[in-house]
This record gives sequence, structure tokens and C-alpha cells, in this order.
Amino acid sequence: MRQPESAILSTSFHRRSWRFFSLTFRKYLVLAGVTVFAAAGDSMLSHGMKQTGSISLHHLPSVILAVLNPWVAGGIVLLLAFFATYTTALSWADLTYVLPATSLGYVLLALLARFVLHEHVSPLRWLGIALITGGVGFVAGGPEITIHHKAAVPAQADEAQVAAATGGQS
Repeated sequence: MRQPESAILSTSFHRRSWRFFSLTFRKYLVLAGVTVFAAAGDSMLSHGMKQTGSISLHHLPSVILAVLNPWVAGGIVLLLAFFATYTTALSWADLTYVLPATSLGYVLLALLARFVLHEHVSPLRWLGIALITGGVGFVAGGPEITIHHKAAVPAQADEAQVAAATGGQS
């Protein structure tokens, strides 16, 4: 028994909209990963380096000791996850979209610094973070990728390309 044409169109539309939703959800998940991994990694690195103390590149054992600190090592792992998600995001969107969208990490980082690391965050810094957050709202409304249109190629150029590709036999 054949389905009515409206049912076929409805099913087709449903599949396409689900793929769009799924793709969009994955993109937002990647951007959230970039934000969370960066903020958590930086916070863990900061906590670990406060435990380790001052290090110098001229004194290699102190650097190795710092990297072996569990908080520093965990921060490095999270920052590696940040770079993996960041490069993923850059593979499907422009830098001018990804970087501002991930700057919400500044808000998360300030909250972690204030309430987890017990650092002082001045009112001027909170104002700066609020301005960044407002700017992200402007960027998020724009397109995520720039579409480059190729210039129209004359028909003669197409024929020359075909001749070159086929060794002059067309």
C-alpha cells in the first residue's frame, strides 16, 4: 500500500529536521566542550602551580616536578581536550565565530577563580566579563561560516582545462 504524498513529504522533512537538530546540537556540544575544558584546565593548572611554587626553565628538574603534580597534569590533560575540541570547531566554523563563542569561558573561569580557588575578582574585571558576554551575543547571531563564491570562469577556460586534463583528446 502506497503512502500518501503528504506523508512521504512529512517523513522526509522530519528526517532532515532531525539531522539539522542533531548537527546543531553536536556543534553546541563542541563549543561547550571548548569552554569547559579551557576553564577547568586553566583552573587546575593554576591550583597545581600554586602548590608547586616558582619554577624556572633554567632549572629543568623543577619543571618536571611541576608537571608531575596531579593538579598540573590534570590541567594539561584538560587543555589537550580543549585543543582537540577547538580544532574540531575551527574545522566547521570561522575563527571569528569560534573564538568569541568560546569566550564565555572567561565567565566560567572567573566563577571558578572566585568560588573554587578563592581568588579576588575586582568589580572592574566583572564589568569586563559582562562586556565580553554581551559581545558574544552579537557574534552568536551571525553566520558561523563565510561562504566564498568562485568567480565565473569563461567557457573557453573550461575547454582549455578539459583539453589539458585529457591530453588534448576531447
